[in-house]
Amino acid sequence: MFPYALTSHGVDTAIFRVADTLEVPVLVLALVALAVVIFEVGAFAVELRTRRAARTDVEDAAATTRRALLADDAHGAARAASVVAHSGPMAQTIAVIVAHARRPGGEHRLNKALADFDYDAQRRLARTRLLVRAGPALGLMGTLIPLSPGLTGLAQGNVAKLSSNLRVAFSVTVLGLLVGAVAYGLSLYRDRMYGQDLSDLEYLSAVVSDPRELEEAP
Repeated sequence: MFPYALTSHGVDTAIFRVADTLEVPVLVLALVALAVVIFEVGAFAVELRTRRAARTDVEDAAATTRRALLADDAHGAARAASVVAHSGPMAQTIAVIVAHARRPGGEHRLNKALADFDYDAQRRLARTRLLVRAGPALGLMGTLIPLSPGLTGLAQGNVAKLSSNLRVAFSVTVLGLLVGAVAYGLSLYRDRMYGQDLSDLEYLSAVVSDPRELEEAP
């Protein structure tokens, strides 16, 4: 036998020490996740308020933008199209659409702008999508880690230690589930909103850049 061979007891002890070391970081990360999801709820409320205030008819805005482009009125076209924007990324994409709609090779630039908008939307969604998984995972880790010292305390007859560890374990479980549930709701609603935004931008781009539409306009 090797004198320094790793025994089963040694492995158990190493795993226990690693898990015990992770307790404080997991609790801190759970609080950080809660703070982030609260921030996202506030940002979502601001988004909803902005959208309700900027509600407009996309078809009318696209038609007005097309007529302004026909008249070579770049400022009028930008002003007409800007009412479709519900956010900064939408406004930037609309500016690119209006600027390149009638230029040679502009179709490729428009497609790139729409793809960039979709990528940016997915990046914004990634924050809450990460919390959907991270929240319950942190809650589960925060539940299991305190159970080991709690059960050790029970074996030693220390009921107070068991009670304290169980309180921490169950509290972190509730916190993790709350973070995951709220983040899931935000992700679903934002996914629909950003999908509608992309649909509006694609319609605007198609109307103002379609040669047949432009030729048939009075």
